[in-house]
Amino acid sequence: MTNLTNVVPPGVVSGAHLTTLYRVAREQGFAFPAVNVVSTNSINAALEAAYQCKSPIIIQLSHSGAAFFLGKGAPLKNHQASIVGAIAAAHYIHAVAKHYGIPVVLHTDHAAKKLLPWIDGLLEAGKEYYKLHGKPLFSSHMLDLSEESLTENIETCQQYFSRMSKLDMGIEI
Repeated sequence: MTNLTNVVPPGVVSGAHLTTLYRVAREQGFAFPAVNVVSTNSINAALEAAYQCKSPIIIQLSHSGAAFFLGKGAPLKNHQASIVGAIAAAHYIHAVAKHYGIPVVLHTDHAAKKLLPWIDGLLEAGKEYYKLHGKPLFSSHMLDLSEESLTENIETCQQYFSRMSKLDMGIEI
């Protein structure tokens, strides 16, 4: 297996570096671990394990995991707790990931149709982050529209990918 830490810089990856990670894995027939996180403790544990294995890692946040990251005491309604929690977790991951010396894919997990407002909120925050830093807040988002018709699934994912690609992001569908 290629030592990807020599090919892709440490920290949260996007754009061409994300493509390189996935291309090498596909060509050489291996996968990266994907770990759902809910706190700084779980983020640190995932990063430390990846560091010890000298492996890139996919760190992902679910809708409920992101709300858990924020905490139950925040008086937010609808998807706001998950939006704020995911943004806070993403900022934390950006701040610490590079210090572990490994590439990190920062990803959201299984956003069904009813959770698309969560992704919309993250894309808005991501657009602002991109303006300030020249890179996206998240590496990619996962849209799980498997309960919808194939036509609706593909059309919706195309619309979201059009928005994401402008921010050097990937999409999982």
